[in-house]
Amino acid sequence: MSRILNVLGILLTVLACAQVVPLLADLVAGNPDWMVFAVSSVLTLFLGMSLVLANASNEERITVREGYLLTALAWVILPLCGAAPFLFSVEGLSITDAVFESVSGITTTGSTVLTGLDTLPPGLLLWRSMQQWIGGIGIIVMGVAILPLLRVGGMQLMKTESSDTSDKVLPRAKQVATGIFAVYIVLTLSCAIAYGLAGMTSFDAINHAMTTIATGGFSTHDASFGYFQSGWLPWIAVFFMICGALPFSLYLKAIGRDPMLLIRNSQVRFFLGFCLFVIVLMAFWAWRTMPLSFSEALSQSAFNTISIVTTTGFANADYTLWGSASVVFLIITFAGGCSGSTSGSVKMFRYQLMWSFLKSQVNRLIHPHGVFPVTYDGHDVSSDIVLSVTAFLALYLISWFGLSVALAACGLGFQTSVSAAATALTNVGPGLGPIVGPAGNFSSLDNPEKWLLAGGMLLGRLELFTLFVMITPRFWRDF
Repeated sequence: MSRILNVLGILLTVLACAQVVPLLADLVAGNPDWMVFAVSSVLTLFLGMSLVLANASNEERITVREGYLLTALAWVILPLCGAAPFLFSVEGLSITDAVFESVSGITTTGSTVLTGLDTLPPGLLLWRSMQQWIGGIGIIVMGVAILPLLRVGGMQLMKTESSDTSDKVLPRAKQVATGIFAVYIVLTLSCAIAYGLAGMTSFDAINHAMTTIATGGFSTHDASFGYFQSGWLPWIAVFFMICGALPFSLYLKAIGRDPMLLIRNSQVRFFLGFCLFVIVLMAFWAWRTMPLSFSEALSQSAFNTISIVTTTGFANADYTLWGSASVVFLIITFAGGCSGSTSGSVKMFRYQLMWSFLKSQVNRLIHPHGVFPVTYDGHDVSSDIVLSVTAFLALYLISWFGLSVALAACGLGFQTSVSAAATALTNVGPGLGPIVGPAGNFSSLDNPEKWLLAGGMLLGRLELFTLFVMITPRFWRDF
């Protein structure tokens, strides 16, 4: 347990240091809110260093059960400590709203209770974006290093791939982490430069670059991406949202060996093919049913489709006005990007495995004595991985149903309850309807509904089993 507290202390110390950046932004702008970040940073640093120093002498390795606990505690404690600037910077903001905004930021969900973003202090806007950027790299680390070891939802398949000595990314874990972080920074800087060249101010470009690569979706404007008029900006965002939704370990392989590995990877091809299909489908629908030219329909379809599929949550049009086609956006909420990326939701490799499993079952019905293994990327997949993915998908549907019922019991309508539950679990951000849709805001929800949705965001980000396993008595037995 002391090793867990030591790691949590390190994470809190990093969070405290990160709060210095918005502090400096407010100082440069002459905004008095720099004091809020100063106090928050000092308190977080004190707590973090206390945990580090009190547990520094313990060198024991973290067990699998402790890994579950550490992962869950990190994603709960960091948003709580990161909520302080929201609580004290925004007049009239409640503890519930501050925690909701912070959880939405760290989990890269993008749902917001804040209004008047165009007039908020620069430090607070920067802190929102930084929370998503920090959460994004945390999600990659969790997907590449932690979840495969915990065998959550079939992620052990990713462990099998990365541990193959003939297919090693880099020789040591530290080098892998350093390489992934370097790629993350390069993509963020490239995105910021591209945004700046296309017409964004430097401040907007930096903020939107962080939330684009993190596939988070926080903006510095109430109108989100609809604020910007440049025709190039949506396409730049589409490109970098896709970059954020691809496996980051695959970037290292492509850089070190062959750039074409990105295209040859079956998960990437499946992801890009799915996106292209939905974009074309929605573009033709919008073109035929809305007063839009085909180029406008294609641009809006591409931007909003990629935004939802990658779980970014930006919006430059109210697609709920597209009639019955808006239901498609609810469906693709459950798509997600690739494993080992910043995206949330179910993720593409699980659909690939289920498709392979279904084909195998159909073939066995036709040829009872035949051998039809389940395969992924040209390799046979063991039955325990297929079972793990099946259980994950079943639990996902159960969780969606349970959260929808809980929200409906609080008084929300059917559409709002169902779509809000979906967007929380998948970490997308916007749902459907005037309240939680792309043109809405979560501020009008009551406190119980906000706490339920914050819990749903954490549940989805922790890939369900990481949190559910800890409510079983067996987990705590002899801990």
